[in-house]
Amino acid sequence: MNYSAEAPAVWDPAFADADDCLLSSDQCVVHAQHYFVKGMIEIPIIDSDEVFSWGVWVSLSRENFSRSADLWDTLGRETEKPYFGWMTTDLPVYSPTTLNLKTHVHTRPVGERPYVELEPTEHPLAVEQRTGITMDRVREIAESVLHADSSEEQ
Repeated sequence: MNYSAEAPAVWDPAFADADDCLLSSDQCVVHAQHYFVKGMIEIPIIDSDEVFSWGVWVSLSRENFSRSADLWDTLGRETEKPYFGWMTTDLPVYSPTTLNLKTHVHTRPVGERPYVELEPTEHPLAVEQRTGITMDRVREIAESVLHADSSEEQ
């Protein structure tokens, strides 16, 4: 019920040794100029109490990234106002691309990844976040993601 991107679309493994780049499980910095946090797009599953989620990367301004980092281990951080960001994960099961969708990143309690709210557009991912998906759609996504993973390995 959860698929997750390892890094923002702009990340290159060659950056790993650079002093001005960082990739952790929750934060990413590229050349001390581009800042990203990992969050969750949650999609309700219709006729169920379950939620399907995408682990995605969102770019933040330097100021918002710094603020988020300063509050990382602070109890009560969930009262922070949402940060504006651009989605930097391409989810290939959607067309058009999910890159550069406008988002609001909602901080949650310590230990929980932020909630990523998409701008309410007609993009299929934004529509699914607002209206929910069926269990058949979850299976369709799973098959597509698993097929993509297996074709990358060949």
